[in-house]
Amino acid sequence: MDPTAGNERLTATVAAVLLVLLAVEGLTILSIRQLLSVHIVVGLLVIPPVALKLLSTGYRFVRYYAGDREYVAKGPPHIVMRLLAPLLVVSTLVLLGTGVALVALGPHRRDAALGLHKASFLVWFALMSVHVLVYAPRLPRLIRGRPAAFRFGLVAASLAVGAALAAGTYSLAGPWLRFHRDREESAAHDPIVKCTPTRPSSENPSAGPGLVSSSKRGRFQRSNCSRSM
Repeated sequence: MDPTAGNERLTATVAAVLLVLLAVEGLTILSIRQLLSVHIVVGLLVIPPVALKLLSTGYRFVRYYAGDREYVAKGPPHIVMRLLAPLLVVSTLVLLGTGVALVALGPHRRDAALGLHKASFLVWFALMSVHVLVYAPRLPRLIRGRPAAFRFGLVAASLAVGAALAAGTYSLAGPWLRFHRDREESAAHDPIVKCTPTRPSSENPSAGPGLVSSSKRGRFQRSNCSRSM
């Protein structure tokens, strides 16, 4: 078999798996507080498959620039994709690295890492969108046909390592889960009451519009107040 074809099929297979996992990870962002545990698990799970994809594409890069005849004949990717590739790799590494750092540091030492995590996500998402638009249409052709045990074995092994990583480090996410749970419970027990302007009552002429804690909401007419969390 052509070695370039085997490498290309391996890259495509792991890319297809990552598309599914990253789609799930993206959905958790829409409701991050409720799906934080899923976000953390999937984020840890994708690390070994991402590493495998970087290795397969890096191998092609090295063989091509080393002058390997098969890889030179195959040709390089489009010039635009070659220019974007280093930025995509760096943003991916920063995104995953800051994610791991956030889990390790906990919610009370998160400021710098969280800001970098969000910034790297914006860069990564823009670059990854271009990457997917260019390469996703090729995936069905590349992963179709007789399965190669070695290729699927590598992808399965990367997922197994990712699952072990997620299971082994998930306990570190405990402070984050407690942090968000405590914030939700605190908001539920001490809501903010938003009141519209109303005439002061005769019992308390100094009362007026504004935001007050729930313990003081009796100063306003209930019909003019609404709770916000």
